[in-house]
Amino acid sequence: MNELHFVHKVRQHLNRGLHDLPEETVGKLERARQRAVARRKVAVRQSVLAAAGSFVQQHFGEQTLKQALMALIVVLGLATYTYWYADQSITELEIIDSALLSDDLPIAAFTDRGFDAWLKSAASQ
Repeated sequence: MNELHFVHKVRQHLNRGLHDLPEETVGKLERARQRAVARRKVAVRQSVLAAAGSFVQQHFGEQTLKQALMALIVVLGLATYTYWYADQSITELEIIDSALLSDDLPIAAFTDRGFDAWLKSAASQ
């Protein structure tokens, strides 16, 4: 017996049992059903942004929302600083690389131990 057949049999059995109930009980059940239907919440359609805004407002107070905005500003500031610092480091390396490639240094200069110190002093100037 599959699921649909079982559901059909249960529904038939309940419908037969309904006819055997006293009229007073049937009336009470009908009134209870009407009250339940009247209290049923009606789903309101709203846009996704409105739902997100009401969720944030409901779960986070106004003070928490201000704190979250301040945290977002701090995170954006840190991300901007990190990007700027990385860009400056890359620019410095580009200057050093282009100076090395455009200079006529012998290969032995690149393997010299003091060459790294010279690079650092040249970059700081």
